[in-house]
Order: sequence, then C-alpha cells, then structure tokens
Amino acid sequence: MSLRPWRDITRRQSRQIMVGNVPVGGDAPISVQTMTNTLTTDIKGTIDQIRRCEEAGVDIIRVSCPDEESTAALKQIVRAAKVPIVADIHFHYKRALEAADAGAACLRINPGNIGSSARVQEVVNAAKANGCAIRIGVNGGSLEKDLLEKYGEPCPEALVESALDHIKLLQDADFHEYKVAVKASDLFLAVAAYQQLAEVVDCPLHLGITEAGGLIGGTVKSAIGMGSLLWFGIGDTIRVSLSAEPEEEVRVGYEMLKALGLRTRGVRVVSCPSCARQGFDVIRTVEKLEERLKHISTPLSLSVLGCVVNGPGEARETDIGVTGGGNGKHMIYLSGITDHVIQNEDMVDHVVKLVEAKAAEIEAHKASAELQAAE
Repeated sequence: MSLRPWRDITRRQSRQIMVGNVPVGGDAPISVQTMTNTLTTDIKGTIDQIRRCEEAGVDIIRVSCPDEESTAALKQIVRAAKVPIVADIHFHYKRALEAADAGAACLRINPGNIGSSARVQEVVNAAKANGCAIRIGVNGGSLEKDLLEKYGEPCPEALVESALDHIKLLQDADFHEYKVAVKASDLFLAVAAYQQLAEVVDCPLHLGITEAGGLIGGTVKSAIGMGSLLWFGIGDTIRVSLSAEPEEEVRVGYEMLKALGLRTRGVRVVSCPSCARQGFDVIRTVEKLEERLKHISTPLSLSVLGCVVNGPGEARETDIGVTGGGNGKHMIYLSGITDHVIQNEDMVDHVVKLVEAKAAEIEAHKASAELQAAE
C-alpha cells in the first residue's frame, strides 16, 4: 500500500557509506543495530547472543573491545557472525588497530579521545587497509572538559561542536567513511542535537537515546525521541538502548520503523486493548500469536479484534484478520474478505497456520517475480 501524502516521510539526504556489506545512508533502508552484553572473551556466549539477534533480524552488531583479550577474541566472533561487527573502542587507540586487523567492519571511537593526531592517523590507516568504517560516538554523559567549561552543562551546541571537532580530525586525515551519533539520555537534548547536526553535515547519522531504561520505559522514551527524528527524515541507522536482552532491542527497533512505514519485517499486529465486549481473551491470544510468529520475517499484517465493533473495519485493511463472535465462534478474514468461522479452542493454531501459509505464498510470488526479471 502506497503512503498517502499526509503519511509521507522525506528522508534527509546523506551520503552513503558501507559497514561491511550493509549500506548506511543515501537511499539505503534504515538499518537496525544492537550491542552484545556478554564478555567478549566468552566467545561462545557472544556468538550465541549474536545468533539470537540475527534471528530477530539485526543488520549490524556492536561488540565491546576494552582490552587486548577482547580484540583477540573478536577475530573468531567476526568469522562466525552473519552480519557486520562494529568494535566498540574507548581511549586506547591500539584496540582500534587490533580490531581492524581482526575483521571489524566498523570502529566506534571518538578520534579526539585516543591521543595525538599521529595516533588518529594510525587508526585511519588501519581502517583504510581493512575496509573499516568509523562511527564517531558523542555522548552527553562524556563530553570533553573544555566543552563543559565553555557551555556550563551538556547542551545541543556542545554535542554538535564535539561531533564537528571529531569529524575534522578524520577529514584532516583524509578519511570520509564515517557516521556520527550525538546521543544523550535526555531525549530533548538528543533530539535537538541531532536536528542541529543534520543541518551542517552530510554524513549518515546513527540515532539513539542512550541509557533509555528498561524494556517498557526505554521503549517509550526511545520511540518518542528517535521516532520524532525519523518522522522528520533524520536518521540512517538506529540502536534502541534498553536494559533488556539485545534481541529485544532489535524487535523494538523494527516495531518503531514499521510504525512509521520506514521498514517492514515480520508480522505487523493490529489488536484491540480488549473490553467486556470481547468474544475471546484478546490479551493472552495476542501474546501467544506474537511469540509463535517471531520466526516470520516476511512483511504481512494481522488484525486481532475482540468484537464486531471495529473488527470488520480493521480486518479489511490487513492480510489476515480475526474478529470475536458469540458462542466461541469467531470470523476469519483473508485479504479483507470474510472467509470462514473458527472455534475458540482452535483459533491460535489456525491463525498461525494461515500466517505461515500467507508468508510462503508471498515469498514464492517474490521469487517468481525475481526469476522473471532475471530472464
């Protein structure tokens, strides 16, 4: 379904860089990132966590490299991962050199924090030699002392000035494959900083509200901050920072992009909050369906409404719909049209089978179209 004019989002024009095989910026899809929280030296645990994130649809994963043992482990982790790995580096430039040699697709650094211009040049040389991108990561909680003295406190102007200072160091070293983040835990501060930065640079922007909180609070906070930026076309790659498992960050990131029509992956569920009119337990049914449909990556829509007040209307707009009826009998809609009735006890299993069949049909049609286009 094409976007109506009042829904249209015009993305900010940025130049494109590559993070491994993932394009970031330009007209590339907004990529979804997360970060492992295992010890990087626990190679098996880290790879297992990366695998769960890959199953959730992650595009890029960041791994912390605080010491030499971690960068030594990184080589095996990179080899096992199916998605590009970003090495998170703080202060010690040698970790960046080691991570680049270990196969990291991107280095997350602040050039001004790793020492002299000669050290910055060493990191740039290693990045160029290994095909690495660089992410400049400015954070409201770790601004440089001179900027805090100048502005008195973290503010949008301070974050932007810090970002521009770091950008200059890379440009002076003739390096241009970089993206920038100006994160803060204060969503007003972060949004204002990103808005100001977007006006003065052409590089891709990595969005995030840092230290956003737990699964529910952090999701709300991130959705308000990052959602408002995305709505106005700002942002080329995102990471939802939650005190939750990394795969949950990925799922929330996709839900945010799906809500804005910027990215589609998996089943988009339209469901009611339930009330006394419901013909079945909507809340528990949606919980079961969301859990059992996690494996579906094909974009399609499912409406789950407890009664006939809004049910038929919502079902007309979704690929598959179920509306609660009386006596434990509920109506199933296919492509917006009433199709058949299902008994209460069979409903969840039945809807799962319908969604799986629809996804297989969509994928088969897509493969056929691609084959015809290639001939």
